Amino acid sequence: MPVAEMDQPEQPQDVPAPGPITVPIDKIRANRYQPRKNFDQEKLAELAASIKENGLAQPIIVSYDEQNGSYELIAGERRLRACELAGIKEIEVIVRTGHTDKQRLAISLVENLQREDLNSIEAALGYLRLMKEFQISQTELTKVVGKAKSSISNTLRLLELPDNIQKAIHDGSITEGHARAILMVDDDSKKQELLNKIVENGLSVRDAEDLARAVGGIENRDVKIRKSHKKSAKSADVREIETALQHHLGTKVDIRTSKEASKGVISIHFYSLTDFDKIVNILKK
Repeated sequence: MPVAEMDQPEQPQDVPAPGPITVPIDKIRANRYQPRKNFDQEKLAELAASIKENGLAQPIIVSYDEQNGSYELIAGERRLRACELAGIKEIEVIVRTGHTDKQRLAISLVENLQREDLNSIEAALGYLRLMKEFQISQTELTKVVGKAKSSISNTLRLLELPDNIQKAIHDGSITEGHARAILMVDDDSKKQELLNKIVENGLSVRDAEDLARAVGGIENRDVKIRKSHKKSAKSADVREIETALQHHLGTKVDIRTSKEASKGVISIHFYSLTDFDKIVNILKK
């Protein structure tokens, strides 16, 4: 469902033609539907210095309010803030039509969601708002924002996570890949445990996925074994013992046997000294 189909009003005669045009910054009001919530002040200052030196490389996008002759920001709040910080009085804009609240919401969210610099939680909240406001399905949403349905579904699932884990994604402590690994674990306390280990030990996404399978008791049957380790297929008995040990120790366990299965190696992974002490204490019992 393209944005143009969402409650498209007739174009009033006194609306400025689509830009670019130059308008006073004080005629532009903030975007009520901005998905982005955090702006890095240091990077904002750097952008302001660049704009002051070289000018604005790309116009911001606004809608026009014919009732009071002002503009509402649709996309480009970071650039607008940087221009204000640089003391610039006028700014180049592109004017988009859209005069109802719903249409401004659609244009604003679509413009921002198609940018690559939103974090996953901001994007998920934007998707959810579009679906609720316009009562559209995920399939219809793919046409609006130009994203694959699987990508939208995976991003929306992040909103199922506890608030503090969503905050960790929002502030960049973990990535969307880490968050998807945490979603593999059902128990909330284990989710928190996994989050702490990811942050404290700087785990890669792959390590986080391995640990999620271990602490969640998830059998590793459908996961490709790294070629460097794959010498022979594990028997069902070995996989069963491996899974039982992982569940008991709360960490990844890897059992490798020789061809004749009469000898081999058991690898028990730990991700911090606290993990190590915990595992040792369990083994001593």
